[in-house]
Amino acid sequence: MRFEAKRCGVQFSPPSIVLIYEHTETRKVRKRIIPVRNFSKLSDTSMAAERLKNNPRHRDYLESVSQSQLEKLHIILRDHMHGFSLEHSLASFHLDPDEDLNKLDDEELARKKGQMDELFEKNRRRKDDPSFIYDLEVEFSKPTQEKCSWDDESDDGF
Repeated sequence: MRFEAKRCGVQFSPPSIVLIYEHTETRKVRKRIIPVRNFSKLSDTSMAAERLKNNPRHRDYLESVSQSQLEKLHIILRDHMHGFSLEHSLASFHLDPDEDLNKLDDEELARKKGQMDELFEKNRRRKDDPSFIYDLEVEFSKPTQEKCSWDDESDDGF
């Protein structure tokens, strides 16, 4: 690997991916602006990210950038094309435990599930880990259950 990516970002006008990288042999830090072509409001972000990562002109520079990071940058670009603010786009990447996932479309649901899988793998303990405990017992406090009117008034005597 001749190039090591340091930072990644987007440029809205013209739509581009901005990459700050370091040349590993000379230790020089440079900036590369990669234009995002043939990308519209309706484009598939994962396909666009994969196409960009496999592009022969940019492959060496984007080797150390993950596919999911490129997808996030493309989602930010697409949201900007739809007229959403940058804050709105960044907020969509955060997991909200109270969010109703049943109301999301398939693409957003897949993205949220991917984020949950990533978080799970990051927090997962394996047998090789030094902090692994085989038979861990945790006590949880029991929440107080609310009384419902139909619980008290039963005509059938159940």
